[in-house]
Amino acid sequence: MALTLRSSTSFLAPLDPSSSKLLHKPEDAPPSCVAVPQAPARLRALRAAAQAPLAPMEAPAPVPAEMLHGQVQQSHAGGGEPRRGGVPVYVMLPLDTVGPGGQVLRARALAASLMALRSAGVEGVMVDVWWGLVERDGPGQYDWEGYAELVRMVERAGLRLQMVMSFHQCGGNVGDSCNIPLPPWVLEEVNANPDIVYTDRSGRRNPEYISLGCDTLPVLKGRTPVQVYSDYMRSFRDRFSEYLGNVIAEIQVGLGPCGELRYPSYPEANGTWSFPGIGEFQCYDKYMLASLRSAAVAAGHENWGTSGPHDAGEYKQFPEETGFFRRDGTWSTEYGHFFLSWYSGMLLEHGDRVLAAAEAIFRGTGATLSAKVAGIHWHYRTRSHAAELTAGYYNTRHHDGYEPIARMLARHGAVLNFTCMEMKDEQQPGHAGCSPELLVQQVRAAARTAGVELAGENALERYDEQAFAQVASTAASAGLSAFTYLRMNRNLFDGDNWRRFVAFVKTMADTGARTALPRCDTGHSDLYVGFLDAAKEWSAPEAEAAAAL
Repeated sequence: MALTLRSSTSFLAPLDPSSSKLLHKPEDAPPSCVAVPQAPARLRALRAAAQAPLAPMEAPAPVPAEMLHGQVQQSHAGGGEPRRGGVPVYVMLPLDTVGPGGQVLRARALAASLMALRSAGVEGVMVDVWWGLVERDGPGQYDWEGYAELVRMVERAGLRLQMVMSFHQCGGNVGDSCNIPLPPWVLEEVNANPDIVYTDRSGRRNPEYISLGCDTLPVLKGRTPVQVYSDYMRSFRDRFSEYLGNVIAEIQVGLGPCGELRYPSYPEANGTWSFPGIGEFQCYDKYMLASLRSAAVAAGHENWGTSGPHDAGEYKQFPEETGFFRRDGTWSTEYGHFFLSWYSGMLLEHGDRVLAAAEAIFRGTGATLSAKVAGIHWHYRTRSHAAELTAGYYNTRHHDGYEPIARMLARHGAVLNFTCMEMKDEQQPGHAGCSPELLVQQVRAAARTAGVELAGENALERYDEQAFAQVASTAASAGLSAFTYLRMNRNLFDGDNWRRFVAFVKTMADTGARTALPRCDTGHSDLYVGFLDAAKEWSAPEAEAAAAL
């Protein structure tokens, strides 16, 4: 979703900021399941009371000791030494789980789907808590009721929640299936002062997220963006205090477009960027340029502060087509080091400010903080790592861009959540210089050096055994504290996809076992966890609810 701004060019379609109509696509799905609950201690009583869709053939799974992430000690039914617990799996809910009016959409189907996930052994679910929905009616006017209903539904299902403070727009990026803009009153401020959103060299404005250049300036009805984010999180804490640390296990703090700590350097809206383009620097709003000028003066090169690099090319180009990113280009000069240090440093400072606020607000609640870093794996095999540089990660052949991020997260006790965990190098197009596997290895090393927990996500929807096996392998070697699967929809609950997913969840619980269907199920039957025919046991009311779309 976008809006027409006071700029000569815009890559997003016009939007009436006052409109409350948000487009969406149904993403629920009819599940099939078998009850094999694996409950955290704080939810033991709840899950014991919950009615499982099917009776298990074996004794109930042992109840793990309380721990948010990572491997936990479990009681051993047969006596002897306790075994390690494995990697908990969460599942992302549809982007429009809470709709434009602040209500849970397709609640009956959602409830049935949650029970299916619980029966598969899933730890919990993740949901975006959209700024554009909660604070839509005006500054400081928060509507949490839809999310309160969702929390109660998740609690009844015996699951846990990762809740994302989503201060960005939904729409215009990979996987965005609905449009949820920033709050209307924020868009009014953007119309009045377009420089409060990110701007590229051509003057195109991107209203996905407020520019970090004005983090500490009162540009939002007399409040700074960091104050607005802080007030939002404080209101959330007060509203959900009784659930924090038990049902609500984790707060992921949104720090940029798609909730990731990065600049919007590769926007897909209206074909502005396409894979594997290098993207463009987003430093041309007046607040970013003022900071750049100040940094240049301090460095003794005032002329370096007039603009960003003139030879950095365009969104869809390749590194060797530009003067800045080519093999021995401007990126490797003294000027290049100055600019990239400033550009990436501004991003780090932004993350530090917002996470410091979140840490103070959620301290003592029992909920863990996390932040997401994008898995920008294309052109990784080149010297300049151009696509990472435009996104704000100063990562080149000679400079580690992820260790500073990991250290910043460690200062605030935040988990580093990284994407592209499902990808293998051999599956990527040869011309794009991709290496998701080497990238994940580098981020894993940075997390270990900084002493920060590493969690993961898949970047794209995948249902094949190769992807699941890659995630399981990475989880075992990197010691992932948790994995969040993208995403709950119709495709996930489709017969073969669902059976493979259930096997994957079990593999993650076993930490590193081979992801595969049991040999006795080679006939592609309806047999899932526990080898029970879910279709025969699924009760009529639940089946009807799961099919309701």
